[in-house]
Amino acid sequence: MSGAPAAATEPFAWGPATARGLPEKLLSAAPGASAVAVGLYRRGQRSFAVRGSTAFEGGVPVEPSTRFEIGSLTKTFTALLFAELAARGDVGHHDPAVRHLPPGTCVPAGGADITLTHLATHTSGLPRLPPGLLRSASRRLLTNPYAGFSRADVLRSLARTRLRARPGTRVRYSNFGVGLLGHALCGAAGGFPYEDLLAARVLRPLGLHDTNATPEPPSGATQVTGHWHRRPRPPFGIPGLPGSGAVRSSAQDLLAFTEALIGPGAAPVTGVPSAPLRTALEDVVRPRLVLPRSTSRLALIWNVRPRPDGSDLYHHSGGTLGCTAFAGFSPRHETALVVLANSTPGPRAPLIQQAYDTLSHLLRTSADG
Repeated sequence: MSGAPAAATEPFAWGPATARGLPEKLLSAAPGASAVAVGLYRRGQRSFAVRGSTAFEGGVPVEPSTRFEIGSLTKTFTALLFAELAARGDVGHHDPAVRHLPPGTCVPAGGADITLTHLATHTSGLPRLPPGLLRSASRRLLTNPYAGFSRADVLRSLARTRLRARPGTRVRYSNFGVGLLGHALCGAAGGFPYEDLLAARVLRPLGLHDTNATPEPPSGATQVTGHWHRRPRPPFGIPGLPGSGAVRSSAQDLLAFTEALIGPGAAPVTGVPSAPLRTALEDVVRPRLVLPRSTSRLALIWNVRPRPDGSDLYHHSGGTLGCTAFAGFSPRHETALVVLANSTPGPRAPLIQQAYDTLSHLLRTSADG
């Protein structure tokens, strides 16, 4: 079949002996994908392993710069944008979210108490999805469920929302909440569209040339076609909640993004971060709360899991109906791993689990070595 997966390639050496053999496990963990890209950073060394073509039919070979839909991994970019605006003084961490939404926006009972930090830590009390979205998506539930739900629909739905908990009292994952965070940040910055604000404050300063929040790739860039059971999917659209899932990126850019979050000891980014962005890179990974009945914590969006050696493993994943994404890193071990595939995660998300297990293995071998 045209575009069938080819043998793995390694544009750069994969790294130390403890990592050898791991790329193949990751490249094989998404059997429904025509394209998989893996990036590893370990103490100053970058490595990539890629396999396949951008589509099962008519694709071109995958490279570390090939773009994938990253779904909810977008939220980590929105969190950094939040921290950047806070570092500039444009917003405060505990500002009421409604302060930065369009005038006249109605909020549910108790909604006036929702802060920006509540939205960025999934403690707003908002449901996972806005009321009315599933009804509007009924005809495209298996193709592009968010595509017909606009920003105006999202803001109107807020007034009809019933909070599931008092803000700040319970962790409840919410695409709705982080999407509202994106709208609030845009309002605080003067009404710029999310894709423009993110590019100006985060993407260009970090030198992330393959990454944006629009379906169209930059000039000269390649982009995968998403697949569900080997069937091509239309480009994922989420106009009403871009801060929750609109970003496309590459293994190359996601690795640079995680390197910047690891800190000054990581490889330098190719852009020129502003002073507020440098502050934001530190602020966004600061743990904010401990999860109930767990030792795991939440930073701004990032999940933080403590490890036996006292280090922390930061991780987040994302998925659309056509792509799967994972990013994780450990500042102490100066190690990061990103994995992308152009197939839906599936009910048990085997690629995401394999990526997490691989990163955990790398951290163990780093500690042992």
